[in-house]
Amino acid sequence: MGELTSLSWVWETPVFPATPSSLFSASQPAKGIDIRNTVGNIPLEWYEDFPHIGYDLDGKRIYKPLRSRDELDHFLDKMDDPDYWRTVQDKMTGQDVRLTDEQVALVQRLQKGQFGDASYDPYEPAVDFFSGSMMIHPVTNRPADKRSFIPSLIEKEKVSRMVHAIKMGWIQPRRPRDLTPQYYDLWAQEDPSAILGRHKMHVPAPKLALPGHAESYNPPPEYLLSEEERLAWEQQEPSERKLNFLPQQFRCLRAVPAYGRFIHERFERCLDLYLCPRQRKMRVNVDPEDLIPKLPKPRDLQPFPTVQSLVYQGHSDLVRCFSVSPSGHWLASGSDDHSVRLWEVNTGRCLKTIPVSGVVKSIAWNPNPAICLIAVASVLLLNPGLGDLSATSSTDQLLSAFSPPEEPARQPVEWQEASAEEHGHGLRLRICHNKPVKQVAWHGRGDYLASVVAAAEHTQVLMHQLSRRRSQSPFRRSHGQVQCVAFHPSRPFLFVASQRSLRLYHLLRQELTKKLMPNCKWVSSLAVHPQGDNVICGSYDSKLIWFDLDLSTKPYKVLRHHKKALRAVAFHPRYPLFASGSDDGSVIVCHGMVYNDLLQNPLLVPVKVLKGHTMHRDLGVLDVSFHPTQPWLFSSGADGTLRLFT
Repeated sequence: MGELTSLSWVWETPVFPATPSSLFSASQPAKGIDIRNTVGNIPLEWYEDFPHIGYDLDGKRIYKPLRSRDELDHFLDKMDDPDYWRTVQDKMTGQDVRLTDEQVALVQRLQKGQFGDASYDPYEPAVDFFSGSMMIHPVTNRPADKRSFIPSLIEKEKVSRMVHAIKMGWIQPRRPRDLTPQYYDLWAQEDPSAILGRHKMHVPAPKLALPGHAESYNPPPEYLLSEEERLAWEQQEPSERKLNFLPQQFRCLRAVPAYGRFIHERFERCLDLYLCPRQRKMRVNVDPEDLIPKLPKPRDLQPFPTVQSLVYQGHSDLVRCFSVSPSGHWLASGSDDHSVRLWEVNTGRCLKTIPVSGVVKSIAWNPNPAICLIAVASVLLLNPGLGDLSATSSTDQLLSAFSPPEEPARQPVEWQEASAEEHGHGLRLRICHNKPVKQVAWHGRGDYLASVVAAAEHTQVLMHQLSRRRSQSPFRRSHGQVQCVAFHPSRPFLFVASQRSLRLYHLLRQELTKKLMPNCKWVSSLAVHPQGDNVICGSYDSKLIWFDLDLSTKPYKVLRHHKKALRAVAFHPRYPLFASGSDDGSVIVCHGMVYNDLLQNPLLVPVKVLKGHTMHRDLGVLDVSFHPTQPWLFSSGADGTLRLFT
């Protein structure tokens, strides 16, 4: 407590409170009068221009002592007065105060950095709370733990985890902080290279307009308003006035009075600066016609089908699929009436009707012109017996030349020969699947056939070799429900379309090459460009997606020309044309030019909308396909007809 008391005295003493005993002198009022200054803690410079320096307890002014002495009088006092060195001036009262010996000693100790209390000893001996000598009996005689001399396994595991995280790059060392201060001009011009360039939308406040001749104190006579103009100016609304003041003339600058609206205008200027938002709007002077892509005119892109030429009638139910022969003379169609019909293209005459055991969902003519063979999605292999007799006989010779191996391999399907009665209808082979088949697709050489089974297994896609009568499942696991498959026209690739993705597999390497993302809800159909570098697929959410395989796995272009679901898409094998059929009953033909220059993007131009099919059960066009050599288009619909557009 003695230390605390002395410290509080140290801090109170230098203030030197103005008590009567320390402030009175021979020239001061009589004893007992309290002239303590009561102005509080305010700067005393405020009283420099006043004759008084504050107020006492009664509220009366404390006047400053008369200071009529010059530097010579101060020098004489310094020479004559022995107490001049210990006399200081009290700023609160303006009086001269003589310091006592105790106060002088206190000031000297504080100047030397010593304690204010002279009786305080900072070096007195400290009292030890504990003994420093060794005792006989220990505090505890507990034996040492095992963990005190064996390495901890928990800490070892933590350290190993940290070392592994550092090796894998999961833990990064802390970068040394850059302690150099970064200064920049807050009001600098906003060039893009400056630090303020990132504040792109900042707009500086507009500057005030410079004063003109009308603001002059002695304006030219033409700027002064006449009496009529003055009355008209006063009757106008403030927002409609051309000038917000009246020009006046004075004989000299000294005669100009203070501007009456100065504070009002300054206040309005401040309101404009912080209340009126400023926004930079990027306006581009572009002609609206330039925003429309420059597409060639459809008449410059001919030939393409424009009119309906033939209607093939005969089916009594939905015509879900059809296929054109490689020569372009014959047409095979499959329907829900459990039949396959063969047509002559040029006349529209039905040449043959082959009954099958179920709904025909897919049909494909063998692309090899030397073989006359049709695959029907049961799976049935038919020899229609049309056209060249040599092609028909060579097809039967190819199928009859097969000799079964001594030890037949285990296969996922069973190959069966047709009976004598079925042979008369044209049926040659039957490939028996466990579940219904919804699509068949031939390889370009005509020896391999792919079938898609309606099952959520890894055996959804099966590959069949015609010459050796072998079948296999190329995939070990399933990546969703397969919708359709297609072979690459020239390379050993297989396109497999599931509901949400399109995968490209290399058949020789047996690996996934590319995965395309159509960004649609449900893929319905697929077609490959004759050159093999571009793919189109249709979806049930009325989108046609064009993929450029050399460009990206994302769609190059998404066309939304149809209003309902797309059922089929097709490329022309020779002309730069592709078409799409939809449930809205229309077929849209587009010009799709693919250039040999890889730097030039494909040109996609819709050229014609073909209509002719009628709606049935909310279904429209179910399949589309082009003629192999001519710019003709075939389509089949839910109304039980096939139509030829030329």
